[in-house]
Amino acid sequence: MIRTDSVVKRHGALVAVDDVTIDIRPGLTAVIGPNGAGKSTLLSAIGRLVGVDRGAIAVDDLDVRTTHTRELARRLAILRQDNHLAIRLSVDDLVAYGRFPHGGSGRSAEDRVQVERAIELLDLGAVRGRFLDELSGGQRQRAFVAMALAQDTDHLLLDEPLNNLDPRHAVALMRLLRRLADERRMTVVVVLHDINVAAQYADDIVAMRDGRVEHHGPVSEVVTDERLAALYDTPARVAEINGRRVVLWE
Repeated sequence: MIRTDSVVKRHGALVAVDDVTIDIRPGLTAVIGPNGAGKSTLLSAIGRLVGVDRGAIAVDDLDVRTTHTRELARRLAILRQDNHLAIRLSVDDLVAYGRFPHGGSGRSAEDRVQVERAIELLDLGAVRGRFLDELSGGQRQRAFVAMALAQDTDHLLLDEPLNNLDPRHAVALMRLLRRLADERRMTVVVVLHDINVAAQYADDIVAMRDGRVEHHGPVSEVVTDERLAALYDTPARVAEINGRRVVLWE
């Protein structure tokens, strides 16, 4: 369980996250909203990549602000939108970095099990020995997701993980996240711009605008004509195909 209580984060005069109080339960939660809504900032605050100006955040009842970094990293993995490294790494080396919170260098028996599992799950076997700067954007993105999975946590935060992915790999990743949420009862939080992907795979949706949470609940409650039209200032029509909601922008 992830809890935020009255969280505020400012960037100078701009209030990026404005008094956000939510409980995120195990399962797959998608965070949606227009550009500048505060989605990425909220995710970064939960993962302690940025500090907050007010409020509290807890992961499994651990205070994110005061918990030791290694202990927090054993509970929660986070992947940002932009990932830049100052050193040249192979895919294997990058994925092994995910094992550092567990005290390993990526070489113990358990480390290798988790690294191999992550590489297999993200379909990276054919490029595992190549350097990141030799890969396509989509391959690099999958390598960073594999690193987060190798961390082997119960909470996974991914900020726009479908960037640069072709349809095959985007669908494969969302199916994987859905499976992890179901089989391992993980808490998976994903920032998405594609509302149809969010509606198809998520249990709950957090809809943000201007730093505030406008709606938070099951897909059936949030993905409606009226709520999406107001959220994005764009007329929307929600249809159902094979029991799934599909958004048509008008």
